[in-house]
Amino acid sequence: MALVTPSVDVRRSGDRFATDIGWLDSKHSFSFGAHYDPENTHFGLLLVNNDDLVAPGTGFETHPHRDMEIVTWVLRGQLVHQDSQGHNGLIYPGLAQRMSAGTGILHSEKNDSWRLTGDDEHRDPVHFVQMWVVPDERGIAPGYEQLEIDDALLRGGLVPVASGRPEHAGAAAISISQQHAALYAARMAPGGTVTVPDAPFVHVFVADGAVDLEGTGRLGTGDAARVTGGAGQRVTAGPEGAEVLVWEMHARLAD
Repeated sequence: MALVTPSVDVRRSGDRFATDIGWLDSKHSFSFGAHYDPENTHFGLLLVNNDDLVAPGTGFETHPHRDMEIVTWVLRGQLVHQDSQGHNGLIYPGLAQRMSAGTGILHSEKNDSWRLTGDDEHRDPVHFVQMWVVPDERGIAPGYEQLEIDDALLRGGLVPVASGRPEHAGAAAISISQQHAALYAARMAPGGTVTVPDAPFVHVFVADGAVDLEGTGRLGTGDAARVTGGAGQRVTAGPEGAEVLVWEMHARLAD
């Protein structure tokens, strides 16, 4: 890969594409569905970074995917996953979840976890971020994986959530079929710091709270920084703390 000139492209929360259809309030960091901008289709290997709020008793009905690595990270509430491969899962904060669409898979995602738990008193929206990266090989067998990593998050620092990087073999929470990418999460205490990976392409998304990105400034909830050719900038949480999602990518899609 040719060397790239270091740069930081800040994308503010309020500038994201938005889909609000009653049961779903979704903010899209990249072109998605009816929202298309030829100058904003991806960054590195990341095609989708959707920030979704789904009302109780509703959700995404069964729909298809193909040749995509899909990672779902729940911030608040619970999300029920079901797919055509027979996987059923309840996704909640601190649980890493990946679905490999491969040759083709059907799945649904719904906020009806209260039906499973019998907790009628807490019919709240579920808030989650769903991220898609392209696999490094098409036509793989569909797959599903999830793992609890809440304890690791409590210890602070950037915690591997999903990775295909060779150095993370046996260390990342879940694997993805993309050797050039890894996703990290951090739950940061007020004033806490983490250092983002040194990589050609780094996507820093503030899922909750506010942070200061070294050399760039403040990023609030829903803001993102697309760092090209960075050198491991520090991220410092604001007075209320923060939760951040960071993609490390060592390749990119052709523009």
